[in-house]
Amino acid sequence: MFAVYAESFDQTDPLKGLVIGERPDPVAPAGWTTVTVKAASLNHHDIWSLRGVGLREEALPMILGCDAAGLDEDGNEVVVHAVVNDPSWMGDQTLDPRRSILSERHQGTFADQVIVPKANVIAKPASLSFAEAACLPTAWLTAYRMLFTRGELKAGDTVLVQGAGGGVATACITLARAAGLRVWVTSRDAAKANRALELGAHEVFESGARLPGKVDAVMETVGKATWSHSIRALRPGGTIVISGTTSGADLSDAELTRIFFLQLRVVGSTMGTTAELAALVNLLDATGARPLIDRVLAMEHADVGFAAMAAGEVFGKIVFTR
Repeated sequence: MFAVYAESFDQTDPLKGLVIGERPDPVAPAGWTTVTVKAASLNHHDIWSLRGVGLREEALPMILGCDAAGLDEDGNEVVVHAVVNDPSWMGDQTLDPRRSILSERHQGTFADQVIVPKANVIAKPASLSFAEAACLPTAWLTAYRMLFTRGELKAGDTVLVQGAGGGVATACITLARAAGLRVWVTSRDAAKANRALELGAHEVFESGARLPGKVDAVMETVGKATWSHSIRALRPGGTIVISGTTSGADLSDAELTRIFFLQLRVVGSTMGTTAELAALVNLLDATGARPLIDRVLAMEHADVGFAAMAAGEVFGKIVFTR
């Protein structure tokens, strides 16, 4: 079958190991199902995989891709949940120490077909296109869990989203506005600031700028460059939810005094559960909110999308279609 896969690793030139070609058809073991992929979306995780981060050399060649929407074996339209758990695990799927995501231990979604545990597929509503649904299982699910499960935000609360351009940040803006939150965003880029306003942000500020008031929670994916600003933006008892450190994790000042004195909550968040993915899909179906898609490419041209992401020339999601 057609597939986009990693054949080798290269730290400085990750696209060097990217291959667009053919791989054997997958065979679903007991308890798994085969999904015919109609659309799949690109994540930074796929670039890191080509650098050898989170992917072992003995697992090569590995079909890349975590996210997909397509047709199950009965022809039903479905969305694929990317987290694969140990069969014995019970409870919150994100807390399983043996969990992985597609394209780490199991072949990924950039192919004609992908096999996943039967519990990893949920119904796609007709209101969502395959391309829109394919954006949801990683970045959008991460944003949903950050805002509503870990951040415990509700309508009327104020949230600060640090950085306007990334997939998780843009998802946070759209979802927060759809759920009735007041949404503030920071950005160093005027064009991205304008796009954030178009997505639904109430106000956009320069990174590190003094805000007109304190916020109930901060969605933090940047790390070192914005950490102090995030902590200082919070009201007493507020929450910072962190799911990434794109600028680095080495803090010169963790703001510990402010954290304990103001009783702030520092909460980690990773991916999300199948139930949260279903809730996210229902939220979009009910509100009409939709993922921001940067571009849609035929999967045969996946290298163009990888190059754009590696160069940072993306605002929203890159989607590959079959």
